Amino acid sequence: MSSLILAIDQGTTSSRALLFRPDTSIAGLAQAEFPQHFPASGWVEHEPEDLWRTTLDTCRAAMRQAGVTAGDVAAIGITNQRETTLVWDRSTGEAVHRAIVWQDRRSAGICARLKEAGHEPMVTAKTGLILDPYFSGTKIAWILDNVPGARARAEAGELAFGTVDSYLLWRLTGGRLHVTDATNASRTLLFDIHRGAWDEELMGLLGVPASMLPEVRDSSGDFGTTDPDLFGAAIPIRGVAGDQQAAVVGQACFRPGMVKSTYGTGCFALLNTGSQPVASKNKLLTTIAYQLNGQRTYALEGSIFVAGAAVQWLRDGLGVIESAAETGALAERADSGQEVYLVPAFVGLGAPYWEPDARGALFGLTRGTGPAELARAALESVCYQTADLLAAMRADWPDGEGSATVLRVDGGMVASDWTMQRLADLLAAPVDRPEVKETTALGAAYLAGLACGLYPEPEHFADHWRLERRFAPAMEPTMRERRLAGWRKAVSCLVGKER
Repeated sequence: MSSLILAIDQGTTSSRALLFRPDTSIAGLAQAEFPQHFPASGWVEHEPEDLWRTTLDTCRAAMRQAGVTAGDVAAIGITNQRETTLVWDRSTGEAVHRAIVWQDRRSAGICARLKEAGHEPMVTAKTGLILDPYFSGTKIAWILDNVPGARARAEAGELAFGTVDSYLLWRLTGGRLHVTDATNASRTLLFDIHRGAWDEELMGLLGVPASMLPEVRDSSGDFGTTDPDLFGAAIPIRGVAGDQQAAVVGQACFRPGMVKSTYGTGCFALLNTGSQPVASKNKLLTTIAYQLNGQRTYALEGSIFVAGAAVQWLRDGLGVIESAAETGALAERADSGQEVYLVPAFVGLGAPYWEPDARGALFGLTRGTGPAELARAALESVCYQTADLLAAMRADWPDGEGSATVLRVDGGMVASDWTMQRLADLLAAPVDRPEVKETTALGAAYLAGLACGLYPEPEHFADHWRLERRFAPAMEPTMRERRLAGWRKAVSCLVGKER
């Protein structure tokens, strides 16, 4: 019997493929980076063929590493960078434009016009989102308005839209299926998360023809089979979820009130609110955490655009470090008497500010400020932003008020003990790091494994979650408040108001 699950983790800077055994241990892993394209200030693009090529190559490489064939793989699960937008020709599969990445801000003008016209309350009520360039809908509108002939072709039914999962599914199935799952659909500005359906009013508002949109399915279920030529035999595809929702699943945050935070290029914290969507009063997003057997589970989400990207800036932009792994040790040597703050608004500020025009800044520099202080400021910026998110979540989720929220963490940055300890200190809450660090890929694998009977139901899967280390807060409350107050003051200088 086939006993392995192949998880595709298509991210912002690289594509990865992992083979999971039934006990969730990893049998094979491959990763490939691909170029980032920045054609104008605030614009971020990917070549669609780079996404496809690296996905295919890493799947084959992971299978070679594990010494297995397609017959050993029970199913494929896919998780992906969300909101990144592709539009392609239905007959040829050729994209009409590079993929517009979730970080891209080019559609800020579209968002501003829709806000000025008073449309945001309706959009938020239906989608749980706000009008921001982050989401897919305005990116589609930009492509249709700026690529010659695209709108006419879309209205003639010739073009398809998809987030990265949908594009990969199209390619994997040889163009037979144009589908997505509910979690990815919920990030488009076109999907009514209460009815679980594409919304005609939203499509009309953004000028997106219904014919472009994929069919929406459960996160765990039938997503077709791969073209036999790709891996030597057809492999069922049985799970799909956006990367942050997949991390919710991989972290086994199945009970309402549980919180996970993923630290990659950006940082994304999600609070499971169960079967009822919670409307945020603090500029958080309401989103679908996962959909199983037609039943939607919702979450409050806080999105930070720059987390690990701040460390990349230290390395690639300033040349302060040679590798990201150096940052924690460097930060530990920083002068405790200096209070340097980095507000990493390189592509605007996300939740709970949503200031797309804000730009990054350093505060508190002295003649003594050096690489160590900059490293500490970069790492602490992630912690401060997380504190902002959890404060907003506590305000929106009354059941959590007065209790010590335990934060389950994952992503590349959590390998830094210094960063995780500082996170616990500034949150005044425990931070739990799991044994299995590949939680996003594990979530995709679990959704596929659940559909093919290899993994148990959620409540039993949660029993397999294992703690590697808990970081308990140790900072004096007066120092914590002093540091947080300094952060709030720095942010207020950028957004022009006290928070």
